[in-house]
Amino acid sequence: MNTNKKALFAQTMEQHKGIIYKVVNSYCQNQHDRQDLAQEILTTMWLAYENYNKDYKFSTWMYRIALNVAISYYRKDSKREDKANANEQCIVHIADYSAQDDRSEDVKQLYEFIAKLDKLNKAIVLLYLEGESHQSIAKSLGISKTNVATRIGRIKETLKNQFEKQGA
Repeated sequence: MNTNKKALFAQTMEQHKGIIYKVVNSYCQNQHDRQDLAQEILTTMWLAYENYNKDYKFSTWMYRIALNVAISYYRKDSKREDKANANEQCIVHIADYSAQDDRSEDVKQLYEFIAKLDKLNKAIVLLYLEGESHQSIAKSLGISKTNVATRIGRIKETLKNQFEKQGA
């Protein structure tokens, strides 16, 4: 294994690990599942790392892979194959920030509401909150730009209604 490639990958993942954190916390409720999904995402990213096209934003590439892995993670019915070598040291540590209490109550509530969305809408809102354009979201998820815009409008309305119910 190329040591420089491994070090560059680890450094890049450390810089962008918040993306993985957001995805795993949006798709998994318990810590064990979050760790499994984070490992699966990192493994997939490592395998695809050589194919990253530097013409595109790295964060977009990460979101695309992380969301696709998260969505397919729950589609699998059979046992998941452990692709990681148990003897190999983990080169990136994704901390579990879920226990940290640095979010406001509104932000925590927002993430609880987002967690209740279906898998595709969850992916759309995560990318939207990152400031991705409708075109970029559409490309990342393989749906039309119009579909993204329609879904974002509906998601906003749904979240607004949920906040109003909480306040009532």
